Amino acid sequence: MISRVATAGSGPVRPTVSLVRFKIAAYVRSHRIIQPFVGLLAIMIVLYSSRVALGQELPSYADSAALLVPVFAWAARGLLDTEPDVQRLISITAAGRPGREVVSGLLASAVIGGGLAVLALVAPLVIGFRAVPSTAVLISGLTLHLLSLLTGTALGALASRPILPDPATSALTMLGGYVAILLVSLVPFAWLTVPLIGWMRAAGRPSFLSRSLPELSAITVFWCAVALATYIRLRRTRP
Repeated sequence: MISRVATAGSGPVRPTVSLVRFKIAAYVRSHRIIQPFVGLLAIMIVLYSSRVALGQELPSYADSAALLVPVFAWAARGLLDTEPDVQRLISITAAGRPGREVVSGLLASAVIGGGLAVLALVAPLVIGFRAVPSTAVLISGLTLHLLSLLTGTALGALASRPILPDPATSALTMLGGYVAILLVSLVPFAWLTVPLIGWMRAAGRPSFLSRSLPELSAITVFWCAVALATYIRLRRTRP
């Protein structure tokens, strides 16, 4: 498997793509993917054990997105922790630049999380909603789950082994970070953190798609960009 990465070809794209495939394959073979899948399944059962009332599809999607952040974080942390430290150093060498290995890990985490997000979007259409919602609701639900995926990936990356080697500290930091985001998002100043509670509160408003969602998205993207930039910077000194 190491030789596949090393011989991926010249240029910045092909080594990165090869590393993404390598990391996803290693993660799937390690069976760690089962853990976030079980978490996703548990949340789907809680949310859709009974049919969602007509007109409540978007609030249901908002609840799903907010609750799935730790699942996406769990998936990202598990993927980034799959490679042993020595193998990760070999991957950095094979990629040619340390930044390529870091980016490939984040992209691989996004791919795995994206698969889970698709399941979270499709499952209620089959078992949860009484009727297929409008296109606007589907777009809003997709956007919320993408924001949740971005938040979870950033949180999981900051709690991964290259940053926090101790497993207990890593797990507590990841869960504590999620709880802290929830608590801070309860205050009136939504810009202080990723506004998870704001997603749920705003989802029932008629102006959600045109007004609330762009504002909430901008705040979320800003804080996730800060978190990911911090992760990339820390990885420069903690390969």
